[in-house]
Amino acid sequence: MSLADACQVRMTEILSGPALLTTDADFRIYRRNSRQVIPCLLP
Repeated sequence: MSLADACQVRMTEILSGPALLTTDADFRIYRRNSRQVIPCLLP
């Protein structure tokens, strides 16, 4: 995980109801707050 990816994961933890728009498929693997899936919009 890069620093930029870690910052985006942290922002999804802080903000309520986030959806991450990205082209990076690694976010299917990353988890937040005790193994919760990160809601992503992948094209």
